[in-house]
Amino acid sequence: MEPQKEKEQVRPIVEQVQEYVETRVRLLKLEVIERSTSIIANIVVELIVIISLVLTFLFASFTLALFLGDVFHSNWKGFGSVAVLYLLFAVLLMVAKKPIERPIVNILVRKLFK
Repeated sequence: MEPQKEKEQVRPIVEQVQEYVETRVRLLKLEVIERSTSIIANIVVELIVIISLVLTFLFASFTLALFLGDVFHSNWKGFGSVAVLYLLFAVLLMVAKKPIERPIVNILVRKLFK
């Protein structure tokens, strides 16, 4: 009678382990869904912000170029001045690439593993 009783005790333990594994799998699926939707939402919001900033930058550039064209009494001088300003900015970024690149990488890694 003793072996039969052990089998009866083992069966609920096996069922509990199966339930536990199923629950863990379900929890893992929900965590993956939450994480992926959070990342997608974050990407969408940041894309909207980036597009807004690019448009703002573009219109500010046109405004500055037209203003400088009015100051210099020549539109081509105004737009040329803005182009030279951006060229100088690009050269400075190329020269100082390493010190600027590292903090950006750190920020992106932190956001990814948040």
